[in-house]
Amino acid sequence: MGIPVLNNNIPDDELDKIMDNAVLAANFLKAIGHEGRLLILCHLATGEKSVTELESLLSTRQSAVSQQLSRLRLEGLVTPRRDGKVIYYRLTDERSRRIIDIVYDLFCSEI
Repeated sequence: MGIPVLNNNIPDDELDKIMDNAVLAANFLKAIGHEGRLLILCHLATGEKSVTELESLLSTRQSAVSQQLSRLRLEGLVTPRRDGKVIYYRLTDERSRRIIDIVYDLFCSEI
């Protein structure tokens, strides 16, 4: 399935759906367009992690990790799970994992 050719003959309802999807895609790309959030998603692509684990993996303060996780949560890319006092995060759906796989293949596979 390829990208459709857009022209002036597209029905209004189909054009509205394309515009709605463009907004969703742009918000998704903005959310992963920050190196901290991208690295968090990379780590979560390998499985659920606690906030403490992410702090250690990223060598970043808890406040910075929490701020980035908030944005990812707001965009629906990660889902929290509480176990006592510990909060774990995982990817919400397969879209993030697919994008991370592509980014890895394009930029990191030769490392």
